[in-house]
Amino acid sequence: MATVVFISGVSRGIGNGFAKAYLSRPQHTVIGSIRESAASAPGVEELKAFPAADGSKLLLVTIENTSPSDPQQALQVVKSHGIEHLDLVIANAGGSPLPTTPLDRVTAEEMTTTYQVNAVGPLMLFQACRPLLQKASSPKWVSISTGGGSISLMGKIRSWDGTSYAAAKAALNWLTRAIHFTNEWLVVLALNPGLTQTEPGNWIAKEWGLEKATYTIEESVEGMMIVIDKATRDEVSGEFFNLKNEKLPW
Repeated sequence: MATVVFISGVSRGIGNGFAKAYLSRPQHTVIGSIRESAASAPGVEELKAFPAADGSKLLLVTIENTSPSDPQQALQVVKSHGIEHLDLVIANAGGSPLPTTPLDRVTAEEMTTTYQVNAVGPLMLFQACRPLLQKASSPKWVSISTGGGSISLMGKIRSWDGTSYAAAKAALNWLTRAIHFTNEWLVVLALNPGLTQTEPGNWIAKEWGLEKATYTIEESVEGMMIVIDKATRDEVSGEFFNLKNEKLPW
């Protein structure tokens, strides 16, 4: 039986990297969500043409993170393809406004929209995926967070410079831990992908005086997949880790 992986936000960046990495594994069905506006994006075309391993295949569905109904509709499409369980869901889709807005200038609109995209959207995705996760033998849920989502690390990394994004990811962290405590059958973790060479990652790196972000997308994804593969309910679930498998403070 194929391992079924659902990844939100696969049109580019880390989500795209995850999709390619899991398609490279034999006997994997990769379900990737994209926004309707990204249907013809270069990253989506790359995924469609990607040489999947033996027995592996790609299914694309449409989810806009600001839509409360898209996740449920997407899961109906998944079921219509005969998929009856989900082994792994990676809530990757999210985003930060660029340039980032500090605490004293951030608007209510930016706060609300960014919270919707990075916290409410993943929660709606979890609610939609939960019945199919329950049907898997060893299901896992992963929230892609950020170091800025750690309240404890705020003073060290100056996350208030990107107030809306960091606050929304802190909310995502809370929701992730709540999913752990309310679903004892599920392995749940939040992951910090590190400063990765995506468009936002490289922008932040330059703001910090770096030429480019620290990790390639492939390095970030590879590190996180090792953490995901080893994750168990007893030792990892309900915690926050980085791509080096180091536990981070909430």
